[in-house]
Amino acid sequence: MNKGIFYIILSGLSFAIVNFFVKILGTGNGTFLLDHVQKYPAHELVLARSIVSFSLSAWVVRRKKIPFLGHNKKWLLIRGFAGTIALTLFFYTINHLPIALATVIQYLSPIFTILLAIIFLKEKVLPLQWFFILFSFSGVGLIAIDKLFNLSDVSESFSFFHIGIGILSASLSGLAYTAVMKLKKTDAPITIVMYFPMVAIPLMTLLCLWKFTFPQGIEWLFLIFIGLFTQSAQIFLTKALHLGDASVITPFQYLGIIYMYLIGYFAFNERLSFVINLGIVIILSGILANTLLSVWNKKRIKNR
Repeated sequence: MNKGIFYIILSGLSFAIVNFFVKILGTGNGTFLLDHVQKYPAHELVLARSIVSFSLSAWVVRRKKIPFLGHNKKWLLIRGFAGTIALTLFFYTINHLPIALATVIQYLSPIFTILLAIIFLKEKVLPLQWFFILFSFSGVGLIAIDKLFNLSDVSESFSFFHIGIGILSASLSGLAYTAVMKLKKTDAPITIVMYFPMVAIPLMTLLCLWKFTFPQGIEWLFLIFIGLFTQSAQIFLTKALHLGDASVITPFQYLGIIYMYLIGYFAFNERLSFVINLGIVIILSGILANTLLSVWNKKRIKNR
């Protein structure tokens, strides 16, 4: 198997494990799995993830003698703040939407990355990409119609507010990815990764002064798992992008929604309606087509 594909699959599985534990520990609709564990607010889960990530990243930065605060501090801070808020909102939506639906809305982030890259990086897009951008959002519209007319029982378990929070999270993730693209020429990948927890820890600590749940027993292990598997997911993703051709490995990145769908179905007893499933398929199809077109367009420009 192509090493890039292998690492992108491992990255997706790692993120799936993170989302699984976030759903178990979250404060949303609850699950029939491990119902004896305490429920944690999203900001505390982000804090736990950030402490582990920062510890590992800072150790690597010191070991490699990389400038601790980096070079392009403006965009490093933008990456840190945008990523922190985006992840907090995503963890919130995981616990108030079916996990597959929360994940696929988060997958809209590449669309926002393209839109923001046009503004900040002066990138050009193909006319056909605009069609697939609208096509992706039509899938969100279909899910909204299911909710608006209460076409299924599952739509009663969430609100338009939760969908809106998911879209806001995706847009901020798009800004964070745009910042990463801006930082490629100035800062080491580990520095870019480290700025996320560096910003998140003080912000989430302040929120924990307002609401905090002290971990007990096995919950400590679950919180550590969230941090460790997030870090491993980022490492595997970086390796995949370095070892594999983007046009080859990108489709495998979207296996994550299949993992989340299966986890939601078997672990959390989430049954999505036909309309919502169709909306998910439309969103994913539009995003995948757009991503592949973007990769092809960059190659075409580079080979001129």
